[in-house]
Amino acid sequence: MAYDPDLRASDQDRDRTAALLREHLTLGRLTPDEFSERLDKAFEAKTVGDLDALLRDLPSIDLYRLPDARLTRQARQAQAAPAGARHGSAGWRAAWGTYITVNLICLVVWALTGHGYPWFLWVAGPWGAALAGTYLTLGPGRAARGELGSGRAPRQLPGGQDPLDR
Repeated sequence: MAYDPDLRASDQDRDRTAALLREHLTLGRLTPDEFSERLDKAFEAKTVGDLDALLRDLPSIDLYRLPDARLTRQARQAQAAPAGARHGSAGWRAAWGTYITVNLICLVVWALTGHGYPWFLWVAGPWGAALAGTYLTLGPGRAARGELGSGRAPRQLPGGQDPLDR
């Protein structure tokens, strides 16, 4: 459809013009008085031509800018973990850190309550065995990369495609 300045303006057209005027005010292209005057005229506008006249002396702004082409996602390649990098992922460091912290708290509470039955081992033993078993089952390289038991990287679809590369 060709541009027709006599076409009636919708509320959405008026709101978009108001948003553009706010952006120009923020960027310093309009003074507060100019902005207020133009904003009043925008909400009183009857046609698209009336709205365009309010923006005619201002550069166009895309309020809904898409990311730069430089920001396109590249296909991720799995990197081999260096030798000895068994605790490479932040997830595993967090898991082990939580395990150690909780068990130290349990040990301190047990020590302060009179060294009775070593109940803290009921927390440390099963949890530690489950954590260590999962870690050892995955193997050092896969655990360091944060892979799960399925053998796929965390953000891969079954065909090996990254869902963000669509």
